[in-house]
Amino acid sequence: MTRAIVLGLVGDSGAGKTTVTRGLVRVLGDAHVTHLSADDYHRFDRVHRVELGITPLNPDANHLDILTQHLKHLRRGEPVLKPVYDHVDGSFAAPVYLRPSRFLIAEGLLNFHTETLRSAHEIRVFLAPPEDLRRAWKVKRDCTRRGYTTSEALAELDRRQGDADAYIHPQRAHADIVVAFRPERGRGPAHLDADVILRDTLPHPDLSPLIDGTDGGPTLIAREHEQLLRIPGDLDPEHAEALQEAVWERISFANHLRIRRLGELTVGTDLYRSDSLALVQLLLLYHLVRARATVATGGEPPRSERRSTGADSALHT
Repeated sequence: MTRAIVLGLVGDSGAGKTTVTRGLVRVLGDAHVTHLSADDYHRFDRVHRVELGITPLNPDANHLDILTQHLKHLRRGEPVLKPVYDHVDGSFAAPVYLRPSRFLIAEGLLNFHTETLRSAHEIRVFLAPPEDLRRAWKVKRDCTRRGYTTSEALAELDRRQGDADAYIHPQRAHADIVVAFRPERGRGPAHLDADVILRDTLPHPDLSPLIDGTDGGPTLIAREHEQLLRIPGDLDPEHAEALQEAVWERISFANHLRIRRLGELTVGTDLYRSDSLALVQLLLLYHLVRARATVATGGEPPRSERRSTGADSALHT
């Protein structure tokens, strides 16, 4: 089997990793995507973590060595026996036999923590919503789906803050794409502003002909070794469609995927759709299918070394 194309999604708990992943899996199809959650590689269950006074954001609380091995096996087209962490009660379930597919989407807290882990990903994405929004998303999710009370969820957030600063946030420096979603001027989840840093470690599609920055539309700011794409949450639907069409034209060989839905998100148990989320997911899809096509013809997806600029401080999280 041809090796898998690996997309890594990293961000703090509640940053929206699963929301982005679901849209990509929906488009590519379950049969063609292997999904891996690095949470399954926690070293301790929830009760044991409390006893030890350690959070799951700490590298020492995770089997990163096994995660690295499994990513390498799956990338080469080899199955693994994967551990399973149950978020409902914080315990471990029986391991499952995981077979590789054409695409591997790996989401987690620490997937870019080491160079060996980073090198296992063709595409590296860091999600960095504003902290107040991430906390709200996490509390709502943990209370509706993971068995926490509100006070327990808030206390857990406070316990994790130090490790988030020490281990999670520094990983954004190693991402090809950094995404910060935020509600647009106090409107609901369907109107998410998105600031997207596109670093030149990957060749991104050129959207500049469709972006002039007028009338409250999207803007594209060129900076050293990267571009900042700003997508307003109230983007005109026709403009959103034109931007998406421009990306689809650059991957016309993947037009069969256009029948699937992009941009859907769930907050708690409520379903919404966001044009800015759809465009971000389409940009990731662009890189996935182009990398797949390159590998299928015997090549290697292009990648440049990251050059540190410090410019990503424009995304305040």
